[in-house]
Amino acid sequence: MKSPDTIIIRNHTRNGFRLKIAERLEPEIALTAESSSLSVSSFATNFTAFLGNVTRSGARPAPTLPSSPNKVDIHVREDVDLRIDPFASCNSNLRIDEHVLRLTLHGQGDEKWSLDISRESIPSRSFIPLTKNAENHGFFALFNGTSSVLALFEDLHPQSWMKLCSDETALSALSIPGTHNSPTCYTALPSVRCQAVSVIDQLRNGARFLDVRVQPARPMDPTDSTLNLVHGAFPISLTGPKRFDALLAEIENFLTSNPSETVILSLKREGTGDATDQQLATMLHDHYTSGSKANLWYTEPRIPTLRQVRGKIVLFRRFALPTNLKTKWHGRGWGLNAENWKYNTTNSTSGDVCVQDLCEVLETVNIDTKIRVCCQHFERAAARPKVSDLVPGPLYLNFLSASYFWKVGCWPERIAVRVHPAVVAFLCERHRVGDGEVGKHTTQGDGGVGIVVCDWVGKGGDWDLVRCILAMNSELLMKQNARK
Repeated sequence: MKSPDTIIIRNHTRNGFRLKIAERLEPEIALTAESSSLSVSSFATNFTAFLGNVTRSGARPAPTLPSSPNKVDIHVREDVDLRIDPFASCNSNLRIDEHVLRLTLHGQGDEKWSLDISRESIPSRSFIPLTKNAENHGFFALFNGTSSVLALFEDLHPQSWMKLCSDETALSALSIPGTHNSPTCYTALPSVRCQAVSVIDQLRNGARFLDVRVQPARPMDPTDSTLNLVHGAFPISLTGPKRFDALLAEIENFLTSNPSETVILSLKREGTGDATDQQLATMLHDHYTSGSKANLWYTEPRIPTLRQVRGKIVLFRRFALPTNLKTKWHGRGWGLNAENWKYNTTNSTSGDVCVQDLCEVLETVNIDTKIRVCCQHFERAAARPKVSDLVPGPLYLNFLSASYFWKVGCWPERIAVRVHPAVVAFLCERHRVGDGEVGKHTTQGDGGVGIVVCDWVGKGGDWDLVRCILAMNSELLMKQNARK
């Protein structure tokens, strides 16, 4: 066990480091104010409440630390020589106090970085390169002052992160950020709006699973291709209808600019009216995925490898098929099958997916239950066999989203403010630890988290959750590089 308040360093990267220098700086250098809805105090309060130590009220806003290692008066300097192995944890024997702690880390070559942390939990901090060759390697860190755990992560290039992965990687082996009711970033009813930024911003920041609900405008007219974007019974915008074809054009343009990537597009029929799933399926087949657009889509009912789907949209089907489409692909159907998972489930395997989607949170006191089942599903995904990058399926789908229309505290944004920081904290400290001591990795599985479907990512520029999900691909990347 570590001594109280000594810093545990948990390395989630495939790179080894040596901590060489620890310097204590006067905190006044870092007192520039900055805040956001998923701010530092949110992270600290939710994290500690998640571990059951403190309540969610009364957290102080944290200082924003400088983005570069500026020249300041050093209060204390300590020479250290601490080895930090890939995917391992160690006790630094350093304590955090009222000073800012500046760490100098060396890489496996002669790379050097600087990293500042303080007693207060802070948003993610990128390593600052001190040598030219360190600029080629991106890393970031999250530190929680309550538990004194410093988590190190690899910073994957979010706009084209899939190019790092082998062509033979099964889609089910990846840790994939996703968004729930992805296009609902417009002015709308509070329970309808689930996103802070546009779909194109989500894609540029690493999201590769999009959840879209559509309503056929004139289902009885086989020549009409109009699909309105909806959430439940409501349009996604109060300023006029939004169309599926415009959204699809944005996705296609992104893939044209980033041909190494793929987008999993979940489609479900919602809205008012009497359209059927079978009519929606026919519209999608006849007007959107055939003819000149056929090469844009992957519709085989089998989890693909990246080689098969780079530059393409993967159809993730949440609707029933008419008879003629059931005969596609030698009678196996059409699109990845996600038609029938149990409603409001904590763990349901159906078709090509294993899902956590506890979507009804009727009271704010139940948000802790939502957090718990999300974290349990992370561990199910992480326990997949280590050869799973070559063996497809199932797709682990973990919805962090939930809501209840009649309770203000249970609207999507309010739940996200609680769930996201707690989940980030779990990934930093408890992922692959189980009931053991913080910092003790388990060896079962490949450590991935599957597809993680979120509300309100990117609000105020906060992409920490998405960055952490992407970083969970690091062990997979290390394994693939070792096979080369």
